[in-house]
Amino acid sequence: MIWYTALVLAVAGERLAELAVALRNTRWSLARGGTEAGRGHYPAMVALHTALLAGCLAETWLAGRPFLPWFGWTMVAVVAAAQGLRWWCIRTLGHRWNTRVIVVPDLPLVTGGPYRWLRHPNYVAVAAEGLALPLVHGAWTTAVVFTALNAVLMAVRVRCEDRALATARPAAARP
Repeated sequence: MIWYTALVLAVAGERLAELAVALRNTRWSLARGGTEAGRGHYPAMVALHTALLAGCLAETWLAGRPFLPWFGWTMVAVVAAAQGLRWWCIRTLGHRWNTRVIVVPDLPLVTGGPYRWLRHPNYVAVAAEGLALPLVHGAWTTAVVFTALNAVLMAVRVRCEDRALATARPAAARP
């Protein structure tokens, strides 16, 4: 279980790196006249994601959840793929990527990278990671509770983001 604790702490470290990038990008966006939407649900999102990490560790250690290699290693691969997708989103959006919903006026919508195929690819990464990370070491209660609560929160978040992005300029037509 020590290696699983290290994995969860590594994901926590990755989340802190995301927050550092988001803070820098928030400053960049606000300096260019960006406006934030959805402030009301943001604290719930932070709490849910923090609870995911705590739940993974608590359930695994306190309930003595077993590691099933055939399933656990598959879930590690899903977690790694989710991280890859998340950082692809961050790289594609550049300064516009954020953990908040901030729209900078006069910038076109991004339609490259994973946004070529999915409208909200970062949320696919969040859902995959939220299900897979607890299941790496059998924390199925955490996986189910996070997934259910995240589905409710994402319904709110996607509606908020879609409304905010509706004010953005359409992407330039490709030849």
